[in-house]
Amino acid sequence: MQIWVIRIIFVVGSTVTCYLITKDLIDGFVGFIIAFILVIIEGLLHVSKARKYVASVVGLVFGLLISWGGLYLLKQTDSILIQNELTLSGLIQVSIILGFGYIGMVGGYYISESVPIVRLFNSYRYTQMGTPYATNDSNGFKLLDTSVIIDGRILEICETQFIDGTLLIPRFVLNELQHIADSTDILRRNKGRRGFDILRSLQNSPSIAVEIIEEDVPHVEEVDAKLVHLARKHYAKIITNDLNLNKVAELQGVTVLNINELANAIRPIVVAGEIIQVHLQKVGKEPNQGVGYLDDGTMVIVEDGKSYIGQTIDVVVTQMLRTSTGQMIFARNADESSSEKGFR
Repeated sequence: MQIWVIRIIFVVGSTVTCYLITKDLIDGFVGFIIAFILVIIEGLLHVSKARKYVASVVGLVFGLLISWGGLYLLKQTDSILIQNELTLSGLIQVSIILGFGYIGMVGGYYISESVPIVRLFNSYRYTQMGTPYATNDSNGFKLLDTSVIIDGRILEICETQFIDGTLLIPRFVLNELQHIADSTDILRRNKGRRGFDILRSLQNSPSIAVEIIEEDVPHVEEVDAKLVHLARKHYAKIITNDLNLNKVAELQGVTVLNINELANAIRPIVVAGEIIQVHLQKVGKEPNQGVGYLDDGTMVIVEDGKSYIGQTIDVVVTQMLRTSTGQMIFARNADESSSEKGFR
């Protein structure tokens, strides 16, 4: 059920319940106002900045309640303070109320930044977005770096729901993306603009939870180092295409989801002797070699395929190599292989 439907049911139910209990239209209206305010507060809890202010107010209320409770207990005891009621009701009372109120307000503000509170708010958000909440040792947070945003494949992966949880995009990543989009180099500028288009599509997707976070790491200058710091602080995973960031993060105990590694893992596996079809596009490095690509981008190097450039032919796989950048397939023309077997 969509969250807005639940909110409407809550507001209407509160209004009707208050009216049925008291049989008074005014009380029903009061119930409506209270329920509406609670719904607004609940919505603010999902906004990082507003969450801190709401937590501060809640902390202030708890602090005041504790102070009033403490004063009430003091007044119920047979002590010297009770006999000197003027002293208790004056400076001591004010000090206790202000002290506990301030401690509660500041405590609420800083506790709102801690991991347990963030998990509590976002676990509900995952449910309302239709995305399962990660349990046990994971809070479902995924930090995106600039490279994976520009790459764009993250959008399709998330829409297939292979990645759950909330995608966190730090403000400093957006600043780096803005710097790329403002570049004088046409290629870099187009990449930056593409990155913003991908982000907009991620935010508009109903199956993806995306949150822009304002938290920065001012004592660290490099963006990669900032990402690793935030990932360690919030027990988040980093999604990237950057091999260097991948290595640095893993050395510091941060889990990394590399889109390139995922792409390599899901490419179809071919074995020696299998016949595949490939369109040859260019000449290879070695004499008489022809080079083509499969639909997933896998390079196919065909021996004696130079004369077939521009054509789509059947080839027999002779060898497959996996590299850090992907896999390469070596093959021969299927017709020539059949001719050689027939000749023998």
